[in-house]
Amino acid sequence: METEIIESNMDLLRFTTAGSVDDGKSTLIGRLLYDSKSIFEDQWDAVETSSQKRGDENVNLALLTDGLKAEREQGITIDVAYRYFATPRRKFIIADTPGHIQYTRNMVTGASSANLAILLVDARHGVVEQTCRHAFIATLLQIQHIVVCVNKMDLVDWDESVYRKVEADFRKFASRLDLTDVRFIPISALLGDNVVDRSENMPWYGGAPLLETLETVYIGNAHNHVDSRFPVQWVIRPQSSEHHDFRGYAGRVASGVFKPGDEVTVLPSGFTSRIKAIHTMDGELAEAFAPQSVSMLLYDEIDISRGDMIVKPNNKPEVGQDIEAMVCWFSDTETLRPGSRYLLKHTTKEVKAIVREARYKVNVNTLHKVEGDPEFKLNEIGRICLRVSAPLFYDSYKNNRATGSFILIDPNTNVTVGAGMII
Repeated sequence: METEIIESNMDLLRFTTAGSVDDGKSTLIGRLLYDSKSIFEDQWDAVETSSQKRGDENVNLALLTDGLKAEREQGITIDVAYRYFATPRRKFIIADTPGHIQYTRNMVTGASSANLAILLVDARHGVVEQTCRHAFIATLLQIQHIVVCVNKMDLVDWDESVYRKVEADFRKFASRLDLTDVRFIPISALLGDNVVDRSENMPWYGGAPLLETLETVYIGNAHNHVDSRFPVQWVIRPQSSEHHDFRGYAGRVASGVFKPGDEVTVLPSGFTSRIKAIHTMDGELAEAFAPQSVSMLLYDEIDISRGDMIVKPNNKPEVGQDIEAMVCWFSDTETLRPGSRYLLKHTTKEVKAIVREARYKVNVNTLHKVEGDPEFKLNEIGRICLRVSAPLFYDSYKNNRATGSFILIDPNTNVTVGAGMII
């Protein structure tokens, strides 16, 4: 219910945090929650008690986000922790992702729906391998806004030159990536400098603190409102003689805008009709847009099933069975190689898939292509070619994240083994 309430407000920012181990991600989120008065007294009391038991000198704000018992005991983040908070200006969903290299898949999961990524850099260590890895993944996932927080400035005596070196090093690496909006903020998550309130210890920094940046960054183009795509999830058939004429098609609008009276085409049949009405639990709508969940009624009786897609006649997606994609491999037991067979889930459609070719892998630290090594193991990222058993209706991930992404599932275990972004 809480998620539904948050998602009903359009002014919602989803952001992810990433960085190396002990860069202070969980502490930063704890500071944001505490200083923005987004935690309850009993939560604070529990954190104080836990901090005392651990022998921490100060209240350990990281415990506000490190929810798993294993994380509390080790003092690290190993799972994606989602947190919700709000200010008078905007609502937020945070994905706090792990820093260890073996949990790269968790970062992909947490960042897949984010509008913004916060990359934590320890001021003492500067830009490291994981910084580059996370920046590359953020680019791959088409995250539009990157905020590089140079943390632990208190441990380098608030030295501006240290901050400037991190900024220069990151910009040098980022120049090879397709990043459109990169911002830098020197902070101390532990002490709160430039997190919610402006720092008095760094008067040389003239920019906004982190929370103000999060509140004001423009996210109006987070959803594709041009290409109208409605994957059908469920066909609502008449349940009584009273509703004998009600046949609706339920699902979530993936992108674009639909209105009653619009002419639409149903894929794969190609039949056309017009929208008679659009319903939600609260009544009829004058229009529906991403990411609303609705049911559509059409004027004509067309054979439509789960996995079909309703689109506009003059703006259709690509249709095909040969798919080129970048894939991030999630499995630590299975290896992706040419000839491997999986189930592929794309929007509401599930099909069989076979790997025709593994073109190359990407060394995420150097951004070089690694050719001649066709086997993908845990956390490896690269380009593959797939052949699927039935046509998919898709767009490139760059243009449409909703219809340009898919997951690969092991048919024997039903475990998700990879995530793909269609090129």
